[in-house]
Amino acid sequence: MDWLERAAKLRQWTANGVRAPHKPLLLLYALGRFQEDAGSELSYSAVEGDLKRLLVEYGPGNRTTPAYPFHHLVSDGVWEVRSERGAGSPGTGVLELRATRAAGRLVPELRAALRREPSLVGRMARVLLDLHFPPSLHGELCDAVGLELESAQTPLSAARRQRDRRMRDLVLTAYEYRCAFCGYDGSIGAVAVGLEAAHVRWWAFDGPDEVDNGLCLCALHHKLFDKGVFGVDDDHRVMASRHFVGRSPAARAQVTDLAGRALLGPQPGTSPIAPAHRSWHSSQVFHGEPRPAAVV
Repeated sequence: MDWLERAAKLRQWTANGVRAPHKPLLLLYALGRFQEDAGSELSYSAVEGDLKRLLVEYGPGNRTTPAYPFHHLVSDGVWEVRSERGAGSPGTGVLELRATRAAGRLVPELRAALRREPSLVGRMARVLLDLHFPPSLHGELCDAVGLELESAQTPLSAARRQRDRRMRDLVLTAYEYRCAFCGYDGSIGAVAVGLEAAHVRWWAFDGPDEVDNGLCLCALHHKLFDKGVFGVDDDHRVMASRHFVGRSPAARAQVTDLAGRALLGPQPGTSPIAPAHRSWHSSQVFHGEPRPAAVV
């Protein structure tokens, strides 16, 4: 049985690039818990809080109960649920899952495969991360679910497209090697340091490796952009989320004071961010409502 293919083809509701990372997050969480204790079951009541935090942190703005993936992941052949009523999930009702002491875990065949081949944990996790989340979030997501990720390449069968390695140079050149949000333009000699090409519409969700889907951002603002702290409005101004809380002068200078600031770049003659990509990021990544423009 090809477990990597199963991880790559989780059944998800998708339409027009809508993110639905609920099942991938639960499967990543289950793989992390398997690494910790290969024989343990995951009681819904015990893990509900963890799963809810993961959905809030790494899911889109529209909230979904953890009961949804806990029940529906069964249909993908990698997860099983039992309760006091016996084998099978009692449904998607939170109260019912709690009352029947529902518990889930990886199916026996997958557990056996993971015991025979421990590196399979990392390879399955790689597939899920590459297909559903940007690289800037991979490390912290593994920490959040307790996964120790060994070096593993995504198999060609799971990779949908090959990345265009020219994207970084094209985007950094378009924005004249400075962060479009804060203006940072550090270098060592002739080599830019701490500047990255951020995808507006994530590559995992069919975002093209093109300049009109890119932003040159410093490493900090790239991370915050992918976390939904920042966005870009229709007037090409920086949006900063009202959900962000930072009390230090550094937090104000690096986040809240940027609200409403016009993007720096791209240079004339270069395509700005395409409206469709801005719209996708605003609906699928940006958290909450934007702050009013900062008073300068």
